[in-house]
Amino acid sequence: MTTSHLKNVKDDMKALVKDAQELFREAAEATGDKAEALRDKGLTLLEAAIVTAQTAQTVALEKGKQVAADTDDYVHANPWRAVAISAGVGLLVGLIIGRNK
Repeated sequence: MTTSHLKNVKDDMKALVKDAQELFREAAEATGDKAEALRDKGLTLLEAAIVTAQTAQTVALEKGKQVAADTDDYVHANPWRAVAISAGVGLLVGLIIGRNK
């Protein structure tokens, strides 16, 4: 998921939550037909939020699968380089953890 797409999804979710909060405040004060209209609008907002979340999840899963496939290809093409990189990362993590104790 690109950074700009992730930011757009985050902004959309914030706007949906803000709209829903506003809607619930109005619904608490409303009665009759107005309450029914607000309830319908609230359901529409929630459905939009669900669709947005599902889209973000799908994109994240696709990107994750692509990264895993690319990593697998790289490791098969460069096994010793992958071992050296892993050892280096492990050494750095070990040094960082050792310093914090």
